[in-house]
Amino acid sequence: DIDHLNPRVQKELVEWLNWLRTDVGFDGWRFDFAKGYSADVAKIYVDRSEPSFAVAEIWTSLAYGGDGKPNLNLDPHRQELVNWVNKVGGSGPATTFDFTTKGILNVAVEGELWRLRGTDGKAPGMIGWWPAKAVTFVDNHDTGSTQHMWPFPSDRVMQGYAYILTHPGTPCIFYDHFFDWGSKEEIDRLVSIRTRQGIHSESKLQIMEADADLYLAEIDGKVIVKLGPRYDVGHLIPEGFKVVAHGNDYAVW
Repeated sequence: DIDHLNPRVQKELVEWLNWLRTDVGFDGWRFDFAKGYSADVAKIYVDRSEPSFAVAEIWTSLAYGGDGKPNLNLDPHRQELVNWVNKVGGSGPATTFDFTTKGILNVAVEGELWRLRGTDGKAPGMIGWWPAKAVTFVDNHDTGSTQHMWPFPSDRVMQGYAYILTHPGTPCIFYDHFFDWGSKEEIDRLVSIRTRQGIHSESKLQIMEADADLYLAEIDGKVIVKLGPRYDVGHLIPEGFKVVAHGNDYAVW
């Protein structure tokens, strides 16, 4: 319980952050439980320590319907993420974890891939509004691992990585998945495709199909990704594209 409004607390935390940056060598911050203090306070820490990157954990509940699944309109949820970045400084290094995308992906891969196209035709998470400031993920130490508070469907984890590692936003990889789950080779392949094709946080996303059993999208005109069990998609793939990665219900051209 820290009083972030106390000038001494602010001064000493800033001194500590600057020590971590200049003496230890860290160059970015993760703001844990960022909804526990105001964005105005976070702005003080960012402005006075000048990290190259800062990401906030703003984990709030999605709005759910009577069926226990996320509402189709989650604009208020992603708006909260956007508001935090705006208050801390949209032109600076501040970003937020895209919990909106996480929540939608959790459900979409269970036979509801149509959820991955919003009513405006764009991605329904924060990456659909402000991808440069959205840090995407499949699971983290809270949602997965031993805490298991909001886990991604375990048999569909690679579909999640096929999505975030080909899409705009800044994707991050969960330690457990990479080192403990035996997924290192598959994840490595997707990372190399992203790097080789120059996919970045603001890449252009074109959603080609979004049905219950098929999600198909093209990124920057260079990469096409398919999620879902449907196999008869050859007629939807432009000439010249070849499969470079595939796994359980996903493929990348």
